[in-house]
Order: sequence, then C-alpha cells, then structure tokens
Amino acid sequence: MNPLLQNAWRCSGGLARLLWPVAQFHGLLVCVRRALYRRGLLRSERFGNVVVLVVGNVVAGGAGKTPLVMALLRHLQACGITAGVVSRGYGRQDDGCLEVRPDTPVNESGDEPALIQRVTVAPVFVARKRADAVRALLAAYPATAVVVCDDGLQHYALQRDIEIAVFDDRGIGNGWLLPAGPLREPWPERLRQGVNLVLHTGQQPAFEGFTSRRQLADEAVAPDGHHIALAELRHLRLGALAGIASPEAFFSMLRARGLVLEKTLALPDHHDFSAADLGGFDGLTVLCTEKDAIKLFALPGDHGVPLLAVPLDFSPEPAFFTAMDALLAPLLSKLPSRHGHQTT
Repeated sequence: MNPLLQNAWRCSGGLARLLWPVAQFHGLLVCVRRALYRRGLLRSERFGNVVVLVVGNVVAGGAGKTPLVMALLRHLQACGITAGVVSRGYGRQDDGCLEVRPDTPVNESGDEPALIQRVTVAPVFVARKRADAVRALLAAYPATAVVVCDDGLQHYALQRDIEIAVFDDRGIGNGWLLPAGPLREPWPERLRQGVNLVLHTGQQPAFEGFTSRRQLADEAVAPDGHHIALAELRHLRLGALAGIASPEAFFSMLRARGLVLEKTLALPDHHDFSAADLGGFDGLTVLCTEKDAIKLFALPGDHGVPLLAVPLDFSPEPAFFTAMDALLAPLLSKLPSRHGHQTT
C-alpha cells in the first residue's frame, strides 16, 4: 500500500488535525467531481445491454473485494447467469486492454485479475479505462449478462447498475477523508448516493450491513497442484509470508489452525516477490496466500524453499445473495434474450 494511505489508517490526534485542511479540500474535490459526472460535464459511459455490478470500497487499502468478486461469480454461475470481470489490474506494467488467460504473465494482468481467472475460469479483462475492458469483454463474449467490476466504486466514468461497498474490521477508521483519515469519499453520505449493498468481511462489523464468513481452507496447495491437509503440516517446521493488505490476519488464521510459525514476513500489498524474499526461510516450509502464490509459484530458478498456498474460504451470509438477486432480477429481465441467464 502507498505510505500515504498507510498513514491514513494511523492518523489520530495532532497529526490528523494538522492534515484536516487537506482532507477538507479533498472532500470538496470529491463532491465537485461527482457533480460534474452527474451533470454530464464529465463523460460517463453506460452499457445498456448488460448489467454492470461494481464491487469496491470507500476506504484506502484492501478490505476483501477480490474474495467477494469470486464469491459473486460462483453464485452467478450456479444460477446460470453468464458473467465476466473487468479490472484495472493494479501493479500491471502496461495500461493496454487485454484478456487475462491462464498463461498471461502476472506482470501484464495484475495478481488479483490472475487469481480471479484461475479460480473462477470466468472471462477477465483488464484495462486502464474500465469501459475499454467492458467493450472488449462484450465483443469477445457477447452472451455476457453481468459484468462484475473489481474495484472502481470511485470510477464514475463507468456507469453502474448495482454498487456493493466492502468494509473489514477497520470500518471507516477515524471517519476522516484522506490524508487525515482512510476515507476516499464521505461515509455514510456515499451510502445515500448509489450504494445498494454493504458487506462486512471482518469479524466485528462497525455498523449495519451484511456479514460474511472467512476462514482458511482445510487443505494447502503445492505448486504442482497437489493438496495437503493443514493438519498434516503440524509436524513440519513452518514459516509464512504475505504481501496483502493485512498480513498479520493471515498469520493469525494459520496459528488458529494449530500451526506453529517459526518465521513470518509481512510485505506490502501487491508486493513483487523475488527469490530474495525467501532468504532466511531455509529449512522451513513456507505458507502463503492464494493471491501471493500467483507470483511466488512463478519465481524462476530453484530457490530451495518448499512453498504451499493456503486458500481462503469466503462466503457472504445467505441474506446478502437474496438481496442481490432481488436487485438483479428486474435488470436481467430487460436484457436481450441472447444473454445467458435465468430470472428465477
């Protein structure tokens, strides 16, 4: 995460008050920008032949958007609804528009789009401008009924039909806008300006909204694809590393499963891993997140450190999907019949 955004979570007392004028100016810019899009002075593109569903947050840093995107895709697929994903692809080396395939280098796709594609096998397109990604997705897969936008709650250049805001246990922090606090937009004001559903991905929701369950899977996955039960790892010497928004949460979940970690390494979200990051783990089997495995498993050469990815089992409460289906049904009923969906 950007150091400025990291500081936003920590700001309190004198530092927050010092940054308050900057946060006030930021809030003014946010309101002006929204007004310009709303009045059509800034171009905003609408795709009338597909439902656009945006998953995002109003706080800086990760809050569980990608696990929710994958859960949404699995739900839509189970309902017989043809869905695809668009993303900007944070950390990509190129801004061009491309389809993420199993063999796409992660530096071209971004780690989260690569993970979404591999886990769900749904069409995933990345582009600097999300509207370009939507156009490419629909051109390649014209039967798509729902486009899920991974992040982009503040990307008003793409109009949307449904907005889902995601929060973790940090809630809205001190409630102030960047850089005095963690908020990209005012909350709860943003709730009244288009957000349809609020989902909490942590264990202690700070305010009203749907809840979810998250726990580690019962099995870890090796680079060659074979699975091993977490219980069988208890006799091994273990280490763990993570380049996600909250590495310590991952380490705590491993320990809660009875695993003893001799060494841990917390790295910034979307970290570009190299063999040097595995230095100091000699003699240990190293556990990582499924997202980090996208990069770690692709490291060249023989680094000599056994790696295992531990997937996350994430599931919103059933009432969340009931509410989402109620929003989707009338939108899907208006789509051309060429789209693959059921309106049950």
